[in-house]
Amino acid sequence: MLNNFTYMVGGQQGSGVDTSANIFAKACGLAGLEIYGKREYHSNIKGMHSYFQLKVNSQPVRSLTSKVDLLASFDEETLAVHYDEVSTGGGVIYDPKTLDKKITSIPTLDKIVVNRLIKRLEAQGLNLTIESLIEECRRRGVHTYPLPYDEILTEISKKSEKKFSELARMINVLAVASSLALVELEITYIERAIKNVFRGKAKAVEENIEGAKIAYEYVKNHYSASFPYKLKSQPNGKRLLLTGNEAIALGKLVGGCRFQSYYPITPAADESIFLEARAIFRLNGKDEVGSIVVFQTEDELAALTSATGAGLAGARAATSTSGPGFSVMVEGLGWAGMNEVPVVVTLYQRGGPSTGLPTRHEQGDLRYALHAGHGEFPRIVIASGDIEEAFYDAAQAFNYAEKYQTVVIHLVDKALANSNQTVKLDPSIVRIERGNLLSEEDIVKVKSAGGEYKRFAYTPSGISPRVKLGTKGCVFWNSGDEHDELGHINENPENRVMMMDKRMSKLELADSEIPLGEKIKYFGSEDAKFKVVSWGSTKGAILDAIHHLSEEGIEIGFLQIKMLCPLPSNDISKILEDSKVIDVEMNYSGQLGGLITEKTGIKVSNYIVKYNGRPMFQDEVYQSLKDVVEGTAPKRRVLTLGA
Repeated sequence: MLNNFTYMVGGQQGSGVDTSANIFAKACGLAGLEIYGKREYHSNIKGMHSYFQLKVNSQPVRSLTSKVDLLASFDEETLAVHYDEVSTGGGVIYDPKTLDKKITSIPTLDKIVVNRLIKRLEAQGLNLTIESLIEECRRRGVHTYPLPYDEILTEISKKSEKKFSELARMINVLAVASSLALVELEITYIERAIKNVFRGKAKAVEENIEGAKIAYEYVKNHYSASFPYKLKSQPNGKRLLLTGNEAIALGKLVGGCRFQSYYPITPAADESIFLEARAIFRLNGKDEVGSIVVFQTEDELAALTSATGAGLAGARAATSTSGPGFSVMVEGLGWAGMNEVPVVVTLYQRGGPSTGLPTRHEQGDLRYALHAGHGEFPRIVIASGDIEEAFYDAAQAFNYAEKYQTVVIHLVDKALANSNQTVKLDPSIVRIERGNLLSEEDIVKVKSAGGEYKRFAYTPSGISPRVKLGTKGCVFWNSGDEHDELGHINENPENRVMMMDKRMSKLELADSEIPLGEKIKYFGSEDAKFKVVSWGSTKGAILDAIHHLSEEGIEIGFLQIKMLCPLPSNDISKILEDSKVIDVEMNYSGQLGGLITEKTGIKVSNYIVKYNGRPMFQDEVYQSLKDVVEGTAPKRRVLTLGA
């Protein structure tokens, strides 16, 4: 089993789970392997359970399965929560000093998990200790690898002359080094990964490399031959290992964004923090320098309105938030819509309602993104399906905003935000289109011809000539009230109809002009009897599931909806007509399925939904789709996998 491996590392939040996962992923990436991983963490700051799951392959990876091939634990809770997710033939790394620990004495272990384990272990005649979990693993054919962390740390302490207590934080690196020793990845890649993760901290690099070597040799000498999964380096081109947050941030920079506002909220804040650290950057790999203003505001409404102000001043401007923050922004959305201001809102969905599941996944904000705000005003809503798309969509959103002079809502979700993946991106294909933006010279020509600049001039297309605030020779007014072509408040009924028609006609124009490939993507045979519809981060799991089904002779098509407003209804109808439609979504009600029915009249045959806060796995999607084809599936199936 070479270069096809799923890994999970877990421990208490704040114990270095992210660091260990980053070292593992970067070591594999430096070895030329492809990575896809997801981060799961609790909504408290420290102490609760956190874990990271990664898939490694020789070919690009786009989703995860519900089983892992190796589980590396820092603590007993990781074993209690995840031991039954390890595949037969896989392995578990654990600290032998935890064997006597009673499951009922783990203070942070959820009561639902405790009760489930009690029933399961008692049914097998096992006592309620960690040792029993390890014994059950052995009975299932799982390899078990006790790793004496204290013994290894003591050896490091002797060599470094540091106290044992000062080195305890290195357990995460020991776990990763041990894991990579089991799969026999060359230690040079681990060393390079440690240097990358701890760059700028020479002492930490030295200590962690020394600890990694000791743990690596310990496992190599004791266990590695028994583990069937191996990773071998391979030649590969240059790639980036990015999270969704980072890909979107980079897409914004490449797309010309020069003002980003935010109020900290999970999981959106990581994007702005990434931009803050790169506020000065090189353009096109040359000496030319660019910069972006990243502005942390007092609340989300201020974040949106400050971005709107930057948009009025001519900057490509954006803000990022999550569901509760988006709710606070809504009044500002209406103002931007009334005044036809180009502004981009990146909306990172998470579990709701209210505070909901602050650090967990959901796609529950589609309907809200489409309709948020009182009254009616145009907005373009797009959704990315993977990290590569997120990069290009983040850049393209500014073109939509400026060309159609409207709010653009870029829908992503926590699963995409906190996943990481090796990707190849080409910034050179990004094009910047500023739309009908007039210069001072253009204004001079207008006035020379006896004309008057009207910011909201009625045009057949609905797009009025736009200028930056402060452009010489231009005066116009902005108000939240209905207005005439100059911006003066006007409640005349004829003017109202004219202005509403003008604004709303932009959606018809966008629908007619935006290329179909930017609105939808179709995968598989167009003649397939069964067709999946979905949007967002479910894409990878669906593609992998239908690929496996195709290998079994079962053909299912997949229609990915990228543009949700304006929805390309006619094109969707042509693809889905005379097909059995399967809606796959990460929300309770199947919001996209309902939207398609509303706009096209096409009814969904089967719903496959998930809303437990965890992303979809390819194996549960595979089985659900297979059941639909075989006629054994309920009309609505709720997926529940994930710890």
